[in-house]
Amino acid sequence: MSQENVELFRRALEAFNRRDLDALLEQLDPEAEWHPGVQSSLEGETTTFRGQEEVRKGLQGLIDAFEDLYLEVSEMRDLGDRVLAMGRLQAHGTESGVEIESPWAYLVEFRSGKAIWVRAFLDRKEALDAAGLRE
Repeated sequence: MSQENVELFRRALEAFNRRDLDALLEQLDPEAEWHPGVQSSLEGETTTFRGQEEVRKGLQGLIDAFEDLYLEVSEMRDLGDRVLAMGRLQAHGTESGVEIESPWAYLVEFRSGKAIWVRAFLDRKEALDAAGLRE
């Protein structure tokens, strides 16, 4: 099942990059919990989205804030019922035009072919630590 989880994550990421939130949400359990990295970094507080509709609203807010946000994958690790994906994000602020380039990572837990828990990171080391891994 673990390789299937990698493919599920890949499909969700591709859906996000083409702004197809319906396709992305198909990869999530209806009660999934999503811990975003960008919003927490910008707003300075921990945010958690619970359920597909909250995730949709959170992701739409991110898309609205960054006109051309794109996530590029450089590495994916199959961790059984979890997947750790790492790469770089690139974007421009919709209102400010500020260019952003940053590392990113997602640690995602799967059950029965759906993501049940998602945590985003803007720091590779934090993501590795959360996954119980080292460089």
